[in-house]
Amino acid sequence: MTDFNRIDDAGDLTGKVALTRVDFNVPMADGKITDDTRLVAAVETVNALRNKGAKVVLLAHFGRPKGEKVPEMSLAPVAPAFAKVIGHPVSFFEDCKGEGAKAAIEALEETGIILLENTRYYKGEEKNDPELAKEIAALGDLFVSDAFSAAHRAHVTTVGLAQFLPAYAGKSMERELDALNAALGTPKRPVVAVVGGAKVSSKIDLLKNLVSKVDYLVIGGGMANTFLAADGVDVGKSLCEHDLADTAKQIDANAKAAGCEIVLPVDLVCTKEFAANAPNRTCGLDDVAADEMILDAGPATVTRLESVMDEANTLIWNGPLGAFEMEPFDAATVAAAKAAGKRAKEGSLIAVAGGGDTVAALNHAGAAGDFTFISTAGGAFLEWMEGKALPGVEALKK
Repeated sequence: MTDFNRIDDAGDLTGKVALTRVDFNVPMADGKITDDTRLVAAVETVNALRNKGAKVVLLAHFGRPKGEKVPEMSLAPVAPAFAKVIGHPVSFFEDCKGEGAKAAIEALEETGIILLENTRYYKGEEKNDPELAKEIAALGDLFVSDAFSAAHRAHVTTVGLAQFLPAYAGKSMERELDALNAALGTPKRPVVAVVGGAKVSSKIDLLKNLVSKVDYLVIGGGMANTFLAADGVDVGKSLCEHDLADTAKQIDANAKAAGCEIVLPVDLVCTKEFAANAPNRTCGLDDVAADEMILDAGPATVTRLESVMDEANTLIWNGPLGAFEMEPFDAATVAAAKAAGKRAKEGSLIAVAGGGDTVAALNHAGAAGDFTFISTAGGAFLEWMEGKALPGVEALKK
């Protein structure tokens, strides 16, 4: 979808207050932030708003306080950390609504920045309570949504504020939506989707949606074992959801009807022990022993995947092809990720990836930097791949 409001559409914002939803749910240890990636991601949006003359009021959640004021989940330590990242003072106020918050915002210098307290201290946040939305909206003149990671939730600070204020996508949100549109909305065909991970049961909706959208669906990881077993392959003691054989067959039938080719492993890496550097062997589909487990796809499978990538113009990737956390069972994921990254870097492939394990796997392969776009949104990315409408994105539509 490209029909959403962007900051560039907002005009001059001198004297205006921009309520800006960011993802500051950062990892913390002993009161210190251990990874500032999410803080860095917000800088471009905040600076774009300041350059237009706006005061920027940052709204975010931290942890799951469930409507209680939990001191350990205060955003107070994040304000100085963000100030360091953006190179500008960031004040903090211990509430996200009310006269005190309003006065703190009014006291800001022009183009000043303030972070308000954890929005989830109020039960109404996660219920998208219109009264709370009205109270928070009263603090500003426009709403800027820059937390795609929370866009699958219909909360006050993802959806509710857009009912009371003009709503715009922040720069991170804009990039995410443009990349996702390029991957599945109006993609350059042929499109190949790589879906890996442990279980089919966790990605049934995803697979059902993708077979109607892509030209090739590559299935890897433990999920592939379920599809192979449904095809009559003996997978030994591998992770496999045998009870989902009919589901796998139905997805395969749906794919054929939609003109989508499902690509499964053609060779396997097997071992008797689930451990790093366990003795292993590469074998064909008809050669898995009863006491062996499949922990990776073999080199012939990677070659097949590379040939599919050569035919494709767009790639979307979610999930590893094997037990990538353990050597040498990371080999297929690493080789395929590097192949995709190389093609993306050369400009022959639009390569978009997302999901927790996926980001970790691509970083492990050293290929993340070569992909066209990598989403760190997790649940929102998965729901988008499943074809679900995301409330926080719908709220930004023109």
